[in-house]
Amino acid sequence: MEQDIKIPNHVAIILDGNGRWAKSKGMPRNYGHVQGAKTVEVICEEAYRMGIQYLTVYAFSTENWNRPKDEVDALMGLLRNYMKTCLKTAAKNNMCVRIIGEKSRLDEDIRNRIAQLEEATRNNTGLHFQIGINYGGRDEIVRAVRKIALQTAKDGLDAEQITEETISKMLDTGEIPDPDLLIRTCNEQRISNFLLWQLAYTEFYFTPVAWPDFTKEELEKAVEAYNKRDRRYGLLKE
Repeated sequence: MEQDIKIPNHVAIILDGNGRWAKSKGMPRNYGHVQGAKTVEVICEEAYRMGIQYLTVYAFSTENWNRPKDEVDALMGLLRNYMKTCLKTAAKNNMCVRIIGEKSRLDEDIRNRIAQLEEATRNNTGLHFQIGINYGGRDEIVRAVRKIALQTAKDGLDAEQITEETISKMLDTGEIPDPDLLIRTCNEQRISNFLLWQLAYTEFYFTPVAWPDFTKEELEKAVEAYNKRDRRYGLLKE
């Protein structure tokens, strides 16, 4: 990659194609999810080496509960194991991990592992890594509005005091800057209820590569494409 290329501060990724990738190899869908989790580990390290400060991935959406029960159960099992692996990886790489999404529907042991992971990595100063689990953009906005309503009732917050910043602070992403670049794999070209508020001025990059095959070189291609965009935040470049 060229030395003077501009690296996005925050990259968000919709991890698509695990099941199709597995099927193309004559393997069950769960095999694709396992390989996809390994790819996450690799890309976390490569992203930080490139200079990316924030990486947010869409791992399990609010709609994913509608998948076949055996697939959901397998994904939850994979998530349990991944929490352990991520704790070790975060310690090794000084990574700060945050889970975004509505956690109450998750089993208690998973919630406990999430709490342990977030607490253990809270003060790490390396890559800020956000994982969307039982996450949905609309659900996130609804929960933010409820928080504002409670604050209004409790503290008498005036309607005129509610700003974009007020809403942003109530979102799961809190103090995290909005993504500069969104990547979606496996040739799908929609955002699927992911970071609806935060993606207002984000550049999009779509690739036919399935997530398990996504590599450092594919990440570099996405960043290079980001650098070629002529429009940033609604304004033409000089």
